[in-house]
Amino acid sequence: MDATKKNLLILHLTVLVWGFTGVLGKVISIDAVPLVWYRVLIATVTLFAWFLATKKNIAVTKKQFYQFFATGALVAIHWIFFFHAIKVSTVSVTLVCLSSFTLFTAILEPLIKKLPLQPGDIFVGLLIILGIYLIFKFESQYTLGIIFGLLAAVASSLFSIINSTLVQKSEPAIIGFYELVGALFWITLYRLYNGSLINTHFNMNTMDWVYVAILGTVCTSVAYVAGVSVMRTLSAFRVALITNLEPVYGVLLAFLFFKLQSK
Repeated sequence: MDATKKNLLILHLTVLVWGFTGVLGKVISIDAVPLVWYRVLIATVTLFAWFLATKKNIAVTKKQFYQFFATGALVAIHWIFFFHAIKVSTVSVTLVCLSSFTLFTAILEPLIKKLPLQPGDIFVGLLIILGIYLIFKFESQYTLGIIFGLLAAVASSLFSIINSTLVQKSEPAIIGFYELVGALFWITLYRLYNGSLINTHFNMNTMDWVYVAILGTVCTSVAYVAGVSVMRTLSAFRVALITNLEPVYGVLLAFLFFKLQSK
């Protein structure tokens, strides 16, 4: 199996895992910001423990550190908007809105990388937006969720495009770790500013902790590094196109999860 086919398989498995994050975001009882904070904290500690266990050198240049650290802000914004959209709407509505990631990438990647626009990519993206419009038309009670879902897609598109460049010169695990450190820093700063971190009561039940642990390890530290690694051979747009399967996987997983829970 060549590198491209292998990365396509890894990406599909990663998107499947990402699809389950929507389910976890719905069942975990805390709000979006503390939820993402716990997620990133657990993921950062997990990756750091793995580096220690494998005695991996994680030294980077000052320029690389600033690049990764700043990109972490976009990662944090994406996850906060994503989970907030789920809290104020539904898993399926949010995941479908997130698929607009393809259109944003088709427009933003050529602009950022100074490449010509691809009409075919724009057309595919517009078809997805048409589907989102139909949802908005019939699910207008979820307007706020749709808006935050679209904003999450913009943030996701931006950090994916940036990572598709960064991964050509740095290891995916290193990039993922420092971006998660950056995300943790920015969210912590925000929580200190609004007082939510100081006033945290850790009032999660046992299942909340179990779900957050799964979210932070499997769905973040493992899946995030895997998602970055495939960009060595796959373009940001191609990754965006396959990521459109996330709503399909997410809705199917949500159906199975909540059906099993109701029994």
